[in-house]
Amino acid sequence: MPKFSLQRIVNAKREFVFEVFSNFENYQKLFPQHFPSVRVRSIRNNVSVVEEYLNLGRQELLIMAKHVSENPVSHEVFVIGGDIKGSYFKQQFIELENTTKIIVDVDLKFKGKSLISSMFRKNDYEQEYSKILDDFVNIIEN
Repeated sequence: MPKFSLQRIVNAKREFVFEVFSNFENYQKLFPQHFPSVRVRSIRNNVSVVEEYLNLGRQELLIMAKHVSENPVSHEVFVIGGDIKGSYFKQQFIELENTTKIIVDVDLKFKGKSLISSMFRKNDYEQEYSKILDDFVNIIEN
């Protein structure tokens, strides 16, 4: 299944970058084109379980995700149920002089052959997820 990494440099402090990425409760408000629905099911310390709809290209994916945050260093998302169960997203935040480097590792796993055949090639997944990352960067810098 598709695995890829993306990187961006943003003009913002690491703590603020981390706050935007780890504040999944506001994804629906900030990124409705990518997250049309987000429902928090459970929060305990730095671990949360969230039901999300994720638009990736032409597909709306229903997922149950476990979010694990290590402030301000990383935010990991383990997909524990739904259309892409077993998928994994890791966001790392590296503090530079006056900027922050974001590294996102994505490992997509699709449930069912019909979902796979209706999607696109690895480069298409990467391009579509890159659009999501660009929208996060735009929110952070504006």
